[in-house]
Amino acid sequence: MTTQQRPNILVIMSDDQGSWALGCAGNAEIKTPTLDALAARGTRLSRFFCASPVCSPARASLLTGQIPSRHGVHDYLAGPHAGAQSSDYIAGLPSFTDALADAGYRLGLSGKWHLGASDVPRPSFVHWYALEGGGSPYSHGRMYRDGRPEDVEGYLTDVFADDAIAFVEAEANRPEPFFLALNFTAPHKPFAGQHPAEYTELYRDCVFETCPQEEAHPWQPTVDGIPIGGEADAREALVGYFAAVTAMDAAIGRVLDRLAALGIDDDTLVVFASDNGFNCGHHGIWGKGNGTYPQNMYDESVMVPFIAAHPTLVDEGAVVDDLLSSYDFAATLLDLVGLDPEPFERGPGRSFASVLRGENVTGRPVVVHDEYGPTRMIRTGDRKYVHRHPWGPHEFYDLLADPGERVNLVDVPERAPEIERLRAQMDAWFARHGDAMADGARLPVAGAGQIAPLGADPLGAFTPPNWDGTEQSQRHGGST
Repeated sequence: MTTQQRPNILVIMSDDQGSWALGCAGNAEIKTPTLDALAARGTRLSRFFCASPVCSPARASLLTGQIPSRHGVHDYLAGPHAGAQSSDYIAGLPSFTDALADAGYRLGLSGKWHLGASDVPRPSFVHWYALEGGGSPYSHGRMYRDGRPEDVEGYLTDVFADDAIAFVEAEANRPEPFFLALNFTAPHKPFAGQHPAEYTELYRDCVFETCPQEEAHPWQPTVDGIPIGGEADAREALVGYFAAVTAMDAAIGRVLDRLAALGIDDDTLVVFASDNGFNCGHHGIWGKGNGTYPQNMYDESVMVPFIAAHPTLVDEGAVVDDLLSSYDFAATLLDLVGLDPEPFERGPGRSFASVLRGENVTGRPVVVHDEYGPTRMIRTGDRKYVHRHPWGPHEFYDLLADPGERVNLVDVPERAPEIERLRAQMDAWFARHGDAMADGARLPVAGAGQIAPLGADPLGAFTPPNWDGTEQSQRHGGST
């Protein structure tokens, strides 16, 4: 392909959306007509996994194709997000956006960044409109437009979509292709009272059978009796979560309609995914991986939606059940648009472009891995083993007999040989793809935020809470 022949790329990222929260994934209660239509004209992955069940590590892995134990982002970023004290957590690490820029793409970002230094445009970006931190109320936010602060009012989902539309309008007639990252904060909390009535009213009488409110998980931390990932009124939180997804779906529809009106929809590869999953009462949890302590690796936390669509590059109307991961994404995106994926296949990632093209593929890995600090997972098609360094507790699930991950078989003697094989396979994989200086196995990551890059502060980078709203002094800034 020449530069002019390469497709535009629109990558849309939601925030804290479980794979279950899509109409086309079988949820009859949630309304996502735009995404359902996108899946109908493209390919949906039914078992796509994040690399870590929390925002910043997952996003760093999507961009770099590396795991947290190599790129060094192990928790959501809680330190300064702008100004002299902020850090670019992936500075110096090759990302797929660098490769796109080298190939002649013009790069843009509209929405959430949450990888540090939100006020400093990443190299080669011609458009940078980034939220300061990891989230905000939906009614307003502090944004940085090409490095300059803007305090915006209005519904944040629509603010991001409007900016994305302005970007594609400006780029539509240029000879170079564009890449745009449209990163929503939806459906991240806050939930209740945040969304336009036209969306909340859709769910006022919803039964929410897809989100049964189970007995609280024994590992779920609370603040004043409220789950840290939830709100005081669980039903109103469900209304807000579902409304956030539907409002985002409508905003995506406006962006896609604008591509069509500009006559460039057939020339644009569209990808939709989420950074990590989410439990809305599933397993008795409100939250994602850090909805429990120790952190959890339930499928609701680690499995996320993924849809790709393009009239010639992606198979139409397909649903793929292969186990695939976000550390495969960088190589896949480059491969799809005719660029060399090999630089992003030197780690764990492998392009699955052939899967999206509908080709019969053999020999692909049949496992995926996840990590969140000292918590690690290996998952096959029908088994899951979760190991927590150094002392446990560990988990083993037979997903054929127990797809809901209800019965932990880790102490069943008959299962010991199978568990040992999975543990050895997992340990070898992390040893091969990790870096001793960034390895998370011995970091005291409690899911309460990372305040500095690894090694930046000898006193440390992690500040776990006591889960009563106060903070402990335990912190860590390098590997041990």
